[in-house]
Amino acid sequence: MNTLTTKTPMEPVHVDVLVEPDKHDDAAYVRAQALAKAGLDDDGSIRVRVVRRSIDARAKMPRFLLRVAVGGTDATPSVFAPKALGGQRVIVVGAGPGGYFAALTLLEAGLKPVLLERGRDVRARLKDVKKIYSEGLVNPHSNYCFGEGGAGTYSDGKLYTRSKKRGDVDRILDLFVALGASPDIGVDAHPHLGSNVLPKLVRNMREAIVAAGGEIHFEAHVADLLLDSGQVRGVRLTGGETVEGEAVILATGHSARDIYGLLLRRGVLVEAKPFALGVRIEHPQELVDRMFYHHSPRHPALPPASYRLACQTSERGVFSFCMCPGGFVVPASTAPGELVLNGMSLASRKAPFANAGLVAQINPADVQGDDPLALLRFQAEVEQTMFRAGDGKTQRAPAQRADDFLQGRISANLGATSYIPGVYGAPLHELLPAFVTRALQEGLAILGKKNKGFDSSEATLLAVESRTSSPVRIPRDSETLMHPQVSGLFPCGEGAGYAGGIVSAAMDGVAVARAVERQLKK
Repeated sequence: MNTLTTKTPMEPVHVDVLVEPDKHDDAAYVRAQALAKAGLDDDGSIRVRVVRRSIDARAKMPRFLLRVAVGGTDATPSVFAPKALGGQRVIVVGAGPGGYFAALTLLEAGLKPVLLERGRDVRARLKDVKKIYSEGLVNPHSNYCFGEGGAGTYSDGKLYTRSKKRGDVDRILDLFVALGASPDIGVDAHPHLGSNVLPKLVRNMREAIVAAGGEIHFEAHVADLLLDSGQVRGVRLTGGETVEGEAVILATGHSARDIYGLLLRRGVLVEAKPFALGVRIEHPQELVDRMFYHHSPRHPALPPASYRLACQTSERGVFSFCMCPGGFVVPASTAPGELVLNGMSLASRKAPFANAGLVAQINPADVQGDDPLALLRFQAEVEQTMFRAGDGKTQRAPAQRADDFLQGRISANLGATSYIPGVYGAPLHELLPAFVTRALQEGLAILGKKNKGFDSSEATLLAVESRTSSPVRIPRDSETLMHPQVSGLFPCGEGAGYAGGIVSAAMDGVAVARAVERQLKK
């Protein structure tokens, strides 16, 4: 039986302590400051531990803000212990965080998960990712979005979420630590794993699932649902093989366009959902440090500065997305003939550039017609336009300096960039849909006024950032989490429209698996 040791929560007194960068890891100093803040003398018996670490950049020199737990006892270990499996099988389509955490939770209930992943395992998948760089070849089933671990595996591994009401965030982080992640992810306000660390954790998660009796099948592409009088009985794969189970969890991610088409053809309700589209904006990390730490050079104890920005333009909201300090812009296309960009960082975040999505809200009303896949088609058309704008062969990206984008002129020259396939000067203000260009120009100017240098010639825009979330929602009942038309079908995670990142997708996987357990035990 596989076991993963985790921690249970504590209820000590919490105090906030501000410390200079040189002192944040001085345990004796932090202990003394915390006890003084709590009004306690140090008799050597009081337990003191940092439970949250963030950066306060309001002062001239940024400082660490530490939330410190004073008192309490050592954490009592709890154990993830799968139950003995009964005869019930649950099909889980997709081996991203939603699918893998659903599988772990099913095993806790004694239900056997059978995971079907269209892509390859995380090690083989890396070879396919490298071919995008070296040869411009996009494998439609194994790339930055598809394959073991899901889209987040090669997108920095950010583990912070605003969706804390959806589930137990600490349990998700504890499981990652039990699988080999640094304990720092339970302390940092904005934890991340790094794209060089996540593959190992994904492999450890797979091994835990298999050791507990689950099945995982790679290169298993679902082509159809087995439906019988409003009940799903299983799925059919592209090779004709059928896989049956008592329920099907659809955790296919935000880029599985063929699944939305399949549902529509089978008369299963799907809905258009707002998403966001724009560019990837890249700055020298030193400039970002100067903008948001208000101090240069950055103190060596401080992490590279990051940001989360938003503003309201005259037409729609504009905001930053998936900010990667010390990172790289990467090609995230999922099919030949399209160009999609994303960002990633290694665990060290030491690269000289910072990048983020700079995107505008796209609503169903922006696209004519009542087709539930209209926004998806709009998304695809923009991606194909960006690909055709280049040589039509490689993943070279059209780019423009931020000041030139604001003035509506092609950049005479482009600076260095982290994007390995390369960039070329292009009129992004003309290639993007007109209403997106208007919003980004207005938003960029607003953000530049608040953050000196953000919209300067040192900023490079690359296109297109379009996979911020799914433009389609697969509806489900708020109580049962089942599709309202198909008994036994459980939409899950980002692809279904109910999550927006690794942690929220993992929490949704847990919630859906528990809903499956309730349904099968009726």
